[in-house]
Amino acid sequence: MSIDVEPTGRPRVLVIGGKLKLVRKARELGLDVVHAQYPDAYDRGHWPYVDQALLVDYGDIERLLPLARALHETYPFRSAVALFELGLLPAARINEALGLDGESVDTVELLLDKARMRRHLAAKGISPVASAVGRSAQDLRDFVAAHGLPVIVKPVRESGSVGVFCIRDEAEVDVVAERYRSLDDKAWAPGDLAFADSFQEFLIEEYLDGPEISVESLSFDGRHVIVGITDKAAFGGGSGFVELGLSQPSVHPAETLAEVRELVTDFLDAVGLRNGPAHTEIRLTARGPRIIESHNRIGGYGVNEMVEVAYGVDMERYTLGIRFDKVEPLTESPEPRAGVALQALTPEPGRVVEITGVDAVRADPAFVDLHVKLRPGDVVAPLTWNEDIGGYVIARGADAAEAVANSKRLAEAIHVRTEPVA
Repeated sequence: MSIDVEPTGRPRVLVIGGKLKLVRKARELGLDVVHAQYPDAYDRGHWPYVDQALLVDYGDIERLLPLARALHETYPFRSAVALFELGLLPAARINEALGLDGESVDTVELLLDKARMRRHLAAKGISPVASAVGRSAQDLRDFVAAHGLPVIVKPVRESGSVGVFCIRDEAEVDVVAERYRSLDDKAWAPGDLAFADSFQEFLIEEYLDGPEISVESLSFDGRHVIVGITDKAAFGGGSGFVELGLSQPSVHPAETLAEVRELVTDFLDAVGLRNGPAHTEIRLTARGPRIIESHNRIGGYGVNEMVEVAYGVDMERYTLGIRFDKVEPLTESPEPRAGVALQALTPEPGRVVEITGVDAVRADPAFVDLHVKLRPGDVVAPLTWNEDIGGYVIARGADAAEAVANSKRLAEAIHVRTEPVA
């Protein structure tokens, strides 16, 4: 693939959203960087790595697109790339509008819209799961009458376990319908939700039994490589769907994982993914593996750091560099080289008074990474979705079991003392 370069000698990329490390990695790969970012998320730490910045609510595509077009005319970039949920559709829209290389809008929207994805898979006979879109308690009752209990209720287009409920008894139907509607009244922070109307309707699905895993993959011109498989070791929160523990490599039987690999490859073909990462969530049911949902991005939390430890692959570098021939495509799935696990920090709800143990954890031989979101004075909310956790610690081990034990040990060494909020 021939890549034109700018006067600096470097190809130029538009990076939409994400953490500071993404623009740093883009520059380290030898790219000029245009960065679209929320104004309050951009500071002088970005300056060494960013050549031009668009400081804007990039979730507002109708506002972002003309700004990106105008900048492209005087400071052209080769592709828009996003590794964060809210930037995926803006990146696809910009690439399509400007005739640039990137995933199609149709593929990105198909992955974002879980109801449409279900219909698409059903038409192709892939991973059949009963589902319907509803807006009322009566819609829930009708689905239960047709398919039985338990059922899952969740937003059609959101992520991070927000607004996910399980109904196990008919008496819970009205309660869940009301709780779901009440999410519309919550004061969500900018960037929390992908769509303003997310709670106007909901997706109803049959409950999928069995352990949950996620599959981390990279695609190269339509050829899909399974990079790693993540076991989800623990869930919590009021709905029981907040992810509290992850580990790699998977400890499930080889024959089961072979089925999973085949299913995910068929799925990625079916949705038309051509290049870049995917994070596909699976339930290992009694009827075989079933797709929960998927995203054309890397998994959240510290999944990229985990994949680096367990498999030696930096998926962020691949995502940023593959369109510019800055990395060599993977030819096969990497073999695991170590165990790695993540444990969420879940302090008692209340106002944070003191945080201790951080230095000792960082000095531990098993330590990989630590992310503490809280500071003294912050208020810890009850767990309702993934963003409510207080942070996480990642630890390594000779295998997954040892890594899980180390991650739990290090998480317990982080003491977040809280007091009741008056």
